[in-house]
Amino acid sequence: MARLPRLIVPHQAHYLIQRGLHGQEVFRHAEDYTAFLAWLRAAARQYKVAVHAYTLLPGEVHLLVTPSDEEGLGGMVQWLGRHYVPYYNQKYGRAGTLWAGRYKTAVVDADNYLMACSRYIELAAVRAGLAAAPEHYPWSSYPHHAGIKPEGTVTDHPVYWALGNTPFQREAAYIELAAQGLRATDLRAIEAAVLKGWPLGSDKYKADLQKRMQRQVLPAKRGRPFKQKPPAEV
Repeated sequence: MARLPRLIVPHQAHYLIQRGLHGQEVFRHAEDYTAFLAWLRAAARQYKVAVHAYTLLPGEVHLLVTPSDEEGLGGMVQWLGRHYVPYYNQKYGRAGTLWAGRYKTAVVDADNYLMACSRYIELAAVRAGLAAAPEHYPWSSYPHHAGIKPEGTVTDHPVYWALGNTPFQREAAYIELAAQGLRATDLRAIEAAVLKGWPLGSDKYKADLQKRMQRQVLPAKRGRPFKQKPPAEV
């Protein structure tokens, strides 16, 4: 089956993940993370992509973003590659691509899944055993949302703003949400959507999105449909 074109919807949140080639590290030292974040801020401004949450793991990049047009997200990723990959290759004496193929992304139903995606991303280091708590991991946007350290990379989404009327209320509410963790059903839904490139949201959101985009955005049913009803068993 031919691969469907990547679905990018302007002004909708997207969960994006990019992994190192063959599972290799893409960040080795603190200055690598710092350099990537500086380029991410520049690329997001240039291509008009709002970054709502992020985590940089040694071999992976996780982003929750909203592009302002169909080309911005791809342009941002390509720009990052043109700057970060030569930096990394020169520093560590290697050549060739750094990333494992195309980046993966899923459009996100913000009303129902944005906070879940934000927590999924910011708790990734805890799930990976890299930190005992999200506030202990320096390469994520959790300290920003928890009010520990403002982060210039992050543009807060309206759903985050709706958590409270003041910064303190929003931060306290977010800390409580993070402490609750994620339901197993949400974990599975997020992982399946991002890896397969399907929208993440309610059935109504998916159906409305497919109608709006006038293209397939939902998984096709397995098997070929019968041209006519099969004969009854005798």
